[in-house]
Amino acid sequence: MISHQQTLQRIGAVLLALVIWQLAAMSVGQQLLVPTPLSVAQRLCGIWLEDGFWSTIWFTFRKIVAGFLLGLLLGLILGAAAGRFPLFEILFRPFAVMIKSVPVASFIVICLIWMSSSKLSVFISFLMVLPIVYTNILQSIKSVDPQMLEAVKLFRLSWGKRLLYLWLPQMKPYLISACTVSLGISWKAGIAAEIIGIPPGSIGQMFYDAKVYFNTVDLFAWTVIVVAVSVLFEKLFLALLKGCYRRLERL
Repeated sequence: MISHQQTLQRIGAVLLALVIWQLAAMSVGQQLLVPTPLSVAQRLCGIWLEDGFWSTIWFTFRKIVAGFLLGLLLGLILGAAAGRFPLFEILFRPFAVMIKSVPVASFIVICLIWMSSSKLSVFISFLMVLPIVYTNILQSIKSVDPQMLEAVKLFRLSWGKRLLYLWLPQMKPYLISACTVSLGISWKAGIAAEIIGIPPGSIGQMFYDAKVYFNTVDLFAWTVIVVAVSVLFEKLFLALLKGCYRRLERL
């Protein structure tokens, strides 16, 4: 639970950021370069009433969330396989290193040759999430107490009970950490893919249009919207994940 003092500290941090933003806008003195927080807030009050706003949010939201969930699922499977079979870890290592090392922009440009722009944000989000989840799950399996493994073998627990009482609790901190990191990255990579691919009806198209028409207020407004949506989804997903673990611990 967040204490009252922590809440005040977070509010203070947000206010400080807004003050710095206002001072930067005043020092530049050009709305075209750095709009004021007030002008962006005024734009936010009206942008959600425009035709196509909610469909644009939904288009990008479902694509990026789908990519995140696919990366999470496959990362869990591959991480578990690598932890169980050392040879698989060796064979998959070059792919994991390549995915983590190649710049996101390179992947986006290459993938535009293979698929339509509407599918690009799904694949790029998936690709960014996969190695993070894979690495964390693999590390959680490697760090299990050998004495716990011996006890499991000694009592001849079934695979279901091993999963329930050993592996899922063992993965908990690693899985939560992986999701916390990869959720933000999936949104960054997914939006970047849309800005380059420009699929119609996406948030990426809104960013692109704002850049073309030098509409800096819209650019800042859509940035705020992306941050708000991504943070809300992150909070919701992590709360759901932790809730599932709380139910598991009661069993």
